[in-house]
Amino acid sequence: MTTIHVAHSPDSDDAFMFYALASGKIDTEGLTYIHELQDIETLNQRAMRGELEVTAVSIHAYAYLSDRYALLPHGASMGDRYGPRLVAREPLTRADIRDKRVAIPGMLTSAYLALRLFEPDFEPVVTPFDQIEDAVVDGKVDLGLLIHEGQLTFGDRQLHLIQDMGEWWFGETGLPLPLGGNVVRKDLGDDLTEKISRHLRDSIAYGLQHRKGALDHAMQYARGLDRSKADAFVGMYVNDWTLDYGDRGRRAVKQFLQRGVDAGIITKPVTVEFVD
Repeated sequence: MTTIHVAHSPDSDDAFMFYALASGKIDTEGLTYIHELQDIETLNQRAMRGELEVTAVSIHAYAYLSDRYALLPHGASMGDRYGPRLVAREPLTRADIRDKRVAIPGMLTSAYLALRLFEPDFEPVVTPFDQIEDAVVDGKVDLGLLIHEGQLTFGDRQLHLIQDMGEWWFGETGLPLPLGGNVVRKDLGDDLTEKISRHLRDSIAYGLQHRKGALDHAMQYARGLDRSKADAFVGMYVNDWTLDYGDRGRRAVKQFLQRGVDAGIITKPVTVEFVD
């Protein structure tokens, strides 16, 4: 029996995607999946070391992983005119961000790459993603870059939206903002990779078709969101893009990473490889 370690973030959208796989709802054809849950920056670092067969990673981090991992066509988190949100205690302009201290969820996150493309000159303060709102409210930083559920809850803390990165990116490119994807280690071989890819797609499709059960499962990772907000959040990041990037999604990934290279933020040329 082959064991596959599959890792993802402990948040409601990833939990929704992996619900069927984690709950034995689909035939895994003799493969045993062991699920590991860690924050995305930790998973990025583990993928750098090649520790996991299958893992969620930031699209930004994939720039440094493409020699060892390929992108699976399923499991993407795409922000279609929405995405990580830059917030502050008071209204600010884009020019005001320059040289300010900004709490970010990690140097390899796509949120950080998007913000650097938007405004290159600020002081990043790496902060666990679930402590960024507090850091802004408490005045430890000037601004915060929110991912996951914080994108929906910052208003409850009287914080002001300075810029939605997905909206900005759409204005620049007309494309969705690629945030996260699932990768598979290239040394697993074609047959095994094909199976894993099919199981992941089946899991996402099952969740979308059995939304109530999948949302029940996801609620344990919703970090204080009520059910309707959790449902809205899941809908933002588990949708048709998640079943397959499609041509437009693949183009978005390539353009996002190429802009990072052109801006000198990504320090090596990137070859994007999708599993067909």
